[in-house]
Amino acid sequence: MRIVVSGASGLIGSALVPRLVAHGHDVVRLVRRPAKHGESTWNPSRGDIDATVIDGADAVIHLSGAGIGDKRWSNSYKREILDSRVKSTKLLASVIAGAAKRPSVFLSGSAIGIYGARGDEPLHEDASEGTGFLADVCREWEAAAIGAGTRTVLLRTGIVLSPKGGALAKQLPLFRAGLGGKFGRGNQWQSWISIDDEVAAIEYLLTANLQGAVNLTAPAPVTSAHFAAVMGKVLHRPAVLAVPSIGPKLLLGGELANALLFTGQRVIPAVLSDAGFKFSHPTLEIALRALLQK
Repeated sequence: MRIVVSGASGLIGSALVPRLVAHGHDVVRLVRRPAKHGESTWNPSRGDIDATVIDGADAVIHLSGAGIGDKRWSNSYKREILDSRVKSTKLLASVIAGAAKRPSVFLSGSAIGIYGARGDEPLHEDASEGTGFLADVCREWEAAAIGAGTRTVLLRTGIVLSPKGGALAKQLPLFRAGLGGKFGRGNQWQSWISIDDEVAAIEYLLTANLQGAVNLTAPAPVTSAHFAAVMGKVLHRPAVLAVPSIGPKLLLGGELANALLFTGQRVIPAVLSDAGFKFSHPTLEIALRALLQK
């Protein structure tokens, strides 16, 4: 397949593209700098894109967007988080819809933040949308993908575990030093997926007869307390400390800290499981041992 990928240099994209290439696919990366071989320059904020790259491609995978936890949530950065997703998605959907030979599938990024903070409620893809900034962003993000005129899958991704970046990479030094632990009371749910299963699921969705929202999370979400306990077990380190909310809230700001650390969602990948997708890392311990080679 000839596949166009945005966000190819991000945590997910940098793992996905080599996998696609290794499996014989021809990948074109959308980049914001001058293009090199196998790349095409675009600028979503200005609406600039070479439409010929999309016309005739077999698939488009859209993963780009400003990092949710990269900066404190000032009003200007919240606008950047929203605009970087909505404008780029609208641009791609419009170009796909107008192509003489449309791609057969549009896999467009989203996140489990669309469900909002929901306590212990199990959340399948048919669950109602929640409230809050991330839910609002995801709602507009997903709406922007509609209208591409081809099979469209909304990739509702959870916490992607990789030692190379994201939440796991930030926590590893503390846990290795024996200073890791649960956040707050530890009863908030963390719906995670290993980077290996994330990219495998995206590749699977290229040809699976599925469309609409798909939860990209492992089938066994855990609480913050359970996550810390398993991390401690795998690393052979104590993990009994509790991280009070005051520190992260001072560092990140209260809204961001609450959204990422002290609230959560218990998300179930019902669509993937029902379709027969096989997770390589269905439990947290299996995932951590594989990722950390323990």
